[in-house]
Amino acid sequence: MGGKHSKMDPMDVEVPELQKQLDRDSYLKPYEREFKRRYACFLDYLERVKDESNLESFTTAYKTFGLHFNNDGSVYCLEWAPGAKQLYLTGDFNGWNRENYPYKKLEYGKWELTIPPNSDGTPVIKHLSEIKIVVESHHGEKMDRLSPWATYVVQPPREEGVTFKQKVWNPSDHVYQFKYPKVPKPSSLRIYECHVGIATSEYKVGTYQEFKDNMLDRILELGYNTIQIMAIMEHAYYASFGYQVTSFYAASSRFGTPEDLKELVDVAHSKGLYVMLDVVHSHASKNVLDGLNQFDSTDAGYFHSGPNGSHPLWDSRLFNYSEYEVLRFLLSNLRWYIEEYNFDGFRFDGVTSMLYHSRGAGQGFSGHYDEYFGLNVDSDALIYLMLANYMLHTFYPNCITIAEDVSGMPSSCRPVSEGGLGFDYRLGMAIPDMWIKLLKEVKDDDWNMGDIVHTLTNRRWMEKTVSYAESHDQALVGDKTVAFWLMDKEMYTHMAVSSDPSLIIDRGIALHKMIRLITNSLGGEAYLNFIGNEFGHPEWLDFPRDGNNSSYHYARRQWNLVDDESLKYKYLNNFDKSMNHLENKYGWLNDNPGYVSLKHEDDKIIAFERGGLLFVFNFHPTKSFTEYKIGLNLSGSLKIVLNSDNSEYGGHSRIDNNITYPTINGDWSGRQNHIFLYLPTRTALVFSTSN
Repeated sequence: MGGKHSKMDPMDVEVPELQKQLDRDSYLKPYEREFKRRYACFLDYLERVKDESNLESFTTAYKTFGLHFNNDGSVYCLEWAPGAKQLYLTGDFNGWNRENYPYKKLEYGKWELTIPPNSDGTPVIKHLSEIKIVVESHHGEKMDRLSPWATYVVQPPREEGVTFKQKVWNPSDHVYQFKYPKVPKPSSLRIYECHVGIATSEYKVGTYQEFKDNMLDRILELGYNTIQIMAIMEHAYYASFGYQVTSFYAASSRFGTPEDLKELVDVAHSKGLYVMLDVVHSHASKNVLDGLNQFDSTDAGYFHSGPNGSHPLWDSRLFNYSEYEVLRFLLSNLRWYIEEYNFDGFRFDGVTSMLYHSRGAGQGFSGHYDEYFGLNVDSDALIYLMLANYMLHTFYPNCITIAEDVSGMPSSCRPVSEGGLGFDYRLGMAIPDMWIKLLKEVKDDDWNMGDIVHTLTNRRWMEKTVSYAESHDQALVGDKTVAFWLMDKEMYTHMAVSSDPSLIIDRGIALHKMIRLITNSLGGEAYLNFIGNEFGHPEWLDFPRDGNNSSYHYARRQWNLVDDESLKYKYLNNFDKSMNHLENKYGWLNDNPGYVSLKHEDDKIIAFERGGLLFVFNFHPTKSFTEYKIGLNLSGSLKIVLNSDNSEYGGHSRIDNNITYPTINGDWSGRQNHIFLYLPTRTALVFSTSN
């Protein structure tokens, strides 16, 4: 960067609360210099912003960039295109004349245009007019482009080679006005990861309105308090699941209008749901005609030029986070979705790819700290994330940010004032990998209780983790849902309540519940479920594409399965609901990590305490135990508050839930008391001293 702070000896840079981090983890002490160097770069960027204007205006650049209507009827346009020779605005408003509205060149690669109003004071450009920016290169070539700041782009009827069209969104009526206040950030995050397009049982793309009408109450009834919405930022290729973004400021028109999305978020708030956006700032689509790529006629602009600007695996472009205007664009993008659509927080996709020059491709992380503080770290991207989190938490104290990072970068979930990246949570990505590996490769008899507990508890102290058994990643084509790994083709023939008994289905239903409960209660400080997987959605996800004859068969959620009382899917749905409502009552996610008192390899028993509750799991495939001794620090009489073997959850009702279990004083498993329990095979039990 070369600013005042980064020119200093890093050890002379003051990081306000760094010592807290070093005291918490003494193994970080050798990297104190690197923490301070990063913070110095962060300060330089922050001060440069303040010198130019201020953080408020810098991060709300959408108020000036793009196309805007003034009160006098004039239209103002501003773009950044440093590699262009000339810019023009064209569209149906001027008969697609490509040269009669030229932009004026400003300093630093910026271009502006003001279009006077009509004689009657109305704007020349109307609501839903189609426009394009004509970019003239220094070679004299004129190319059509969409504005990077476009807020509404529309996909025409499905035709080969047809790209998105930028439409002007400036309605004079039917403008949605928010009616409900935002909800406080939950102390226990129970996240329902969802995709508007697949949220219908029909063979089509679902809409914002349908999601609002059909899904919000369903999610609320299940006991989730947060929705994390995917694929909102516009993407030309539906099968990319929203991760190949073409227009960063445009909410996807395939689901409806901007006003429809505003209403969805507002109604979610009215029901007490916290609303998060799955934001993609790690890369961008390579599309040229309807994306950011080569907007100014060069391969640079918003991206690194040459090989550094292309992702080795994703076939996409990589942002140049050291470029001042890129920071303006991306930071303002975050505020746009909060200010314009009332989103509450963000899950940042692809953080591992951002943090390392290797992009995480083919790189395994051993956990040695040198991997996190060496030359492979992309400092520019890291500083951007610090700026993003600092900005969001400064302007929006209610905002929650989550990092999708598989590497486990130390301090990623500590405040910027400590030298951290500033995220509130990171995804526990090793957890679903463990479950899938067990289900695919390991016999039930060989499941290692110690390995399961280690994976579920292996997280940094005071850096919060979102635990999950499966997300959209595990459901995509090439993999299968946990339910389908467990039960496979038997789901087609034996999921009716009246079906003949099936050992495969019986095992699958039992383990599906146990996997979810132990992941939720032991694996982190927040919990995530992917839409439909709560009831054991079969098969996988596959979006319409050439390889499947453009079929929507797997790009939907079969709600008919769980709503049909004659099918067993309701059992898994009932358990998921009870689990969430129990967490809401006792709040174990907001408590310290669980204390594991037992992980018995031969008996396949795991026991731990958390949130004032005792959790006991019997993973043994064939053995039930009577008078099984469990150590605990709880005292008094315990009662069952959740029993996976209940008939309402598809179990065998082998335990009387009304029995009271007195604790007995006397050390066992390192705990001051113990208790004797009946533990049926493949059963999970939760006990409380009070109901």
